[in-house]
Amino acid sequence: MANSVAARKLRLALDIYEVGEQMQRMRLRRERPDADVVDIEVAIDAWRMTRPGAEAGDSAGRTSTRFM
Repeated sequence: MANSVAARKLRLALDIYEVGEQMQRMRLRRERPDADVVDIEVAIDAWRMTRPGAEAGDSAGRTSTRFM
């Protein structure tokens, strides 16, 4: 039973992420009407790697240099 609850929570989190990414794509298309698919993908990749307000991650503590 606990596994099914955890699985539902994970699925919900992934669904929310997908909706957020779709919203970001729509925003980018509105802001850049002349951008092609590659331009949008590059912008999405940059968006994934940039975290306004959470540049050092989401948790307190020592900053990781693993991805820098």
